[in-house]
Amino acid sequence: MQHRTVFEVMTHDVVTATSQTSFKQIARLFAEHDVSAVPVVDPERRLLGLVSEADLLRATAELPDPEGRPAGVRLLSQERGLPAAETAAQLMTSPAVTAQPNWNLVETARTMHRKGVKRLPVTDETGRLVGIISRVEPPR
Repeated sequence: MQHRTVFEVMTHDVVTATSQTSFKQIARLFAEHDVSAVPVVDPERRLLGLVSEADLLRATAELPDPEGRPAGVRLLSQERGLPAAETAAQLMTSPAVTAQPNWNLVETARTMHRKGVKRLPVTDETGRLVGIISRVEPPR
């Protein structure tokens, strides 16, 4: 029995960020493109890491509550009222767990389950981003 490959089902046109993309720009990318994560790439599209909604939530958990009481122990960027992690380089999970285009979907699903991830950037043999595959999520 021939299983489908990652290449056949992956998203080929991937929304990405650079290491200098700001926290606000990443949040905007999520909203504008209805995605919950963005791969962080260098100018040659080599994968540097991945920023997910969970990464943004972790960063914002350190913001003061509405009454101004500190939520955590990290220092804030007081002049901007942003969490200490302000760029994709500071927010991203790295190294990211990745898939290869020729993997079959069974192998991919097992990797996602074993690593506890919802999506895998897909890279070629040189580490360049060629797509992303994610588990199906219910509509928002």
